[in-house]
Amino acid sequence: MKVYVVHAPGADQHPVEQAMQTLQNMGVEAIEMHRDAPKQVKGADLALTLGGDGTFLAGARLAAPQGVPILGVNLGRLGFLTELESHELEDGLRRFLAGDYRIEERTMLQITLLRAGRSMVTAIGLNEVVVDHSGETRILRLEIDVGGQAVGVIDADGTIVATASGSTAYALASGGPILEPTLEDLVLVPMSPFALTVRPIVFAPHQDITIKVVRGPAEMRVDGMRRAHAVTAGDSVRCGAHPRRLKVVRFSPPESFYKRLAGKLGWGRPLVPKD
Repeated sequence: MKVYVVHAPGADQHPVEQAMQTLQNMGVEAIEMHRDAPKQVKGADLALTLGGDGTFLAGARLAAPQGVPILGVNLGRLGFLTELESHELEDGLRRFLAGDYRIEERTMLQITLLRAGRSMVTAIGLNEVVVDHSGETRILRLEIDVGGQAVGVIDADGTIVATASGSTAYALASGGPILEPTLEDLVLVPMSPFALTVRPIVFAPHQDITIKVVRGPAEMRVDGMRRAHAVTAGDSVRCGAHPRRLKVVRFSPPESFYKRLAGKLGWGRPLVPKD
């Protein structure tokens, strides 16, 4: 068995060394990998991420195309996507090796930036792709198309196309709905639209959403990564579901998602104390 241990550059080495030693003691081949390394996890049995949600997102981009399951261990503050806390690492690995887990599948985004009909950038992401203005004060004009059907033209600071996983991230902060994480739907969330009637839309699975920048310039960013790609007027960003869904290792029951909403995001907890 082969496990890739994925962590952020500059991360605390103690939990990394602990995970490596634990795996080796279990007779597992453990390979350490920085999350931003241009490598693949092909042939692995598991991608183990050590860090916060950013490290999990990076691990997802490595694991999903290869069909490798991923297990997240939270070393950060929020850890909404991860399954284990740091003190649960050894027990979690034992359960995985014993087959005592379930797989929860998540939709990944496949994104293409098109310019004059040519593919300029291709990327994948678990949470979302954001197209917004690139530092200029004027708002963008965006033409939205879904499955070859024109949806409309909006004036806004930008727009987000998110998966169900991403519905509890930037899309939620921008006023989007919460989707159960295993749903295959995509949600489009306009960012500060000029018209108050322009609201988020949830689209059925297996449809490509195309965002054409009519008035720019703009930039495109996937999963909140630091690097943004320039999008000029006339460019289009096409988003759809990646052919392979991400396989997330879970020990908790499916209904634990709602506990996470309450525990991590405070959903459903009244601001005014009960009498």
